[in-house]
Amino acid sequence: MTIHSAGNQLVRILRLCSFFSHRCVLTGVRSHVTCIQTYRFAPVRRQNGFLYCLGNCLDLKSDRFHSSEKTEYHIPAAVIEREPEDGNIYSSEINGVSRPSDGHLSKRAIIQNLEPLEEEFVTEQKNLSSAERIKPLEKFFDRLQMCTSPSDVLDLYKESTMTWKQVSNCLMTMWKTTKKMSEDQKRYEQKLMFEHPVFEKICQQTLKEAQLMSCSDLSYSLFALVKIGVSQNSRLIHTLLRVIQERLNEFDERSLSVLSSCVKNMEDNKSVNALRVGLRLLVELRIPVIKRVMALQTMMRCIGQDAPLPLKKKLENKAISLLNEFTLPNCQYMFVTLAAMDHRSLPLLETCSNRIIENIHSIPFWRLVHILQSCKDLQYRSPALLSAIGNHVAASLAIWQVKQLILFLVLFSELGFRHIELMNAFAQIILAKSESLTLKDVLSVLRVYSFLNHRPDEGWIKQFLQTLSDVFELYLSKCSSQDLLRGVYSLCLMRHYPQVALNQLFQDDVLNELCSSASAYCEVNEQMLQCINLCLELENPSFIRPPVNTTVVNPSLSSHSVNAELQKTMDTILGDSSLYQQGLMLKNFLFIDQKSKNVVPIPQDDEIGSDSDSDIQRVAVLCAPVSAFCFGTSHPKDRLAMKIRHLKVLGYHVVLVSEHEFGKLSEDERVGFLKNAIFTE
Repeated sequence: MTIHSAGNQLVRILRLCSFFSHRCVLTGVRSHVTCIQTYRFAPVRRQNGFLYCLGNCLDLKSDRFHSSEKTEYHIPAAVIEREPEDGNIYSSEINGVSRPSDGHLSKRAIIQNLEPLEEEFVTEQKNLSSAERIKPLEKFFDRLQMCTSPSDVLDLYKESTMTWKQVSNCLMTMWKTTKKMSEDQKRYEQKLMFEHPVFEKICQQTLKEAQLMSCSDLSYSLFALVKIGVSQNSRLIHTLLRVIQERLNEFDERSLSVLSSCVKNMEDNKSVNALRVGLRLLVELRIPVIKRVMALQTMMRCIGQDAPLPLKKKLENKAISLLNEFTLPNCQYMFVTLAAMDHRSLPLLETCSNRIIENIHSIPFWRLVHILQSCKDLQYRSPALLSAIGNHVAASLAIWQVKQLILFLVLFSELGFRHIELMNAFAQIILAKSESLTLKDVLSVLRVYSFLNHRPDEGWIKQFLQTLSDVFELYLSKCSSQDLLRGVYSLCLMRHYPQVALNQLFQDDVLNELCSSASAYCEVNEQMLQCINLCLELENPSFIRPPVNTTVVNPSLSSHSVNAELQKTMDTILGDSSLYQQGLMLKNFLFIDQKSKNVVPIPQDDEIGSDSDSDIQRVAVLCAPVSAFCFGTSHPKDRLAMKIRHLKVLGYHVVLVSEHEFGKLSEDERVGFLKNAIFTE
């Protein structure tokens, strides 16, 4: 079979172009366009971001292709002559070739030029060692790792000739250098970065070469640009989003993982929403072939809370199938992942909890914080996990800062968990380091101890409360009305009444601001004021309160629903519903003759605080939901604890019934339980 001579020439040209392209990747030369243009193979133009040739190297046909863009990329001779300074190893060969005056080379000229050049480059390629071929790139990446700010990266970009691969690495390094900076320093560095004369050039190159980038570099470039604060409405970001949408099916696990992290935090717009939908569909299709746990978790976080339940279940089952491959960090991140997905998977949570408990001493502060935050978001309360974290913190108090301990306690309180040993130990730390507390710290500590109804040892409870009160009053001049109310409310729940703070709270302008309809917390503020007023009346009557609007501080009497099972049991025990009253606020529920142990009718004129026959005992039966108790205990918290305290002040014997536990009993057990509780000595 005879091969046409033009075919031989085509093969040689393709081999040479491939060789140029390979050398460009190894040495960091920007592209092989310079080399090809120098030998007059073809002038180069771009269309839709892709390079294509206008010339006809083989003279097979005289037609030319025309570009829709009018810009032609010519490389001036002066630039070619300066190539050696930029490290272009082809400069000597390029400068040594004379450029013909006519527009095209003849077949003979092409053959003459190709023969020696191909042989020369192949010989050079064989002589170069691997280390020599990658030396320029190694030097570049070494310098890139030494950069400590975005401006350093831009200075390096100015000095070098970049490929799109290097541009992607530059963008990621710009983000990494700001990652651990303080917010003020980060803002300053970003300002310098945006004002840097080279920043626009690196963005322009990214824009032009987006179509040439690999999927990995596309995802990393978009991620970095969003992180360093480039406007998400810019042409650059939208171009990257469009290219990613076009090539989404080509993305591998790692690239999809990075893209998922990026898109999750981007602002909503048509391009981003379309990409999220595409990612969700692609993730669902690729679930069976996902092999990496971290990639799976990233994709789970990406699909978000709005994903359909069947897709969440598929991802959950995939994660369960990979449980044997979970590392300790994977177990920690699974809590955050499920919280981001808003999917409470008990098999995953319990397995990961057990692994965390076994390795609790090797988990750093912020990961423990994220685990507790995720437990709160998922409403997942594991007694073993919470106790393990609390024991670990209490046993290593010396390594924690005061603010870290406060954050742990706040998270525990939000979960309703009361770790007695930790709270007692922290109270002693407060006494020793009270001068370091800020207003926010004091309010957080007051909120935790009052909400969980925890009073440290009686020996120094007064000193503890007085210390917190003194620190709180130091900030009264800087305190907002809302913070003032919260601080006083917490102290009153703990039976401590700071005179100065109370006087400031009951000023007309403060009350008007708190109860104004313009306030977002108007209703909550009124309830807190009513509780404060009730505490003062019953527990601190000596306090002289300035005259205020009674509708603000006095609670309105309203009926409350009573547990139907409790009411039925009371009817069974007493036999007459007229012998007790239900759903009243601080009123007599029933009276018991202590001598005969019989229920007697309620006096119609009985008032709060009035004296009654010493043989009559008031009994208040409170049925509270499980949320009114500290987690895993029968210890009342927050307003339930205050209500019990006030009922006792009024002379009531309080019978506290847990709605959850009461519901587990049979009817006979309920009757026996209430009889024993009500008619106890």
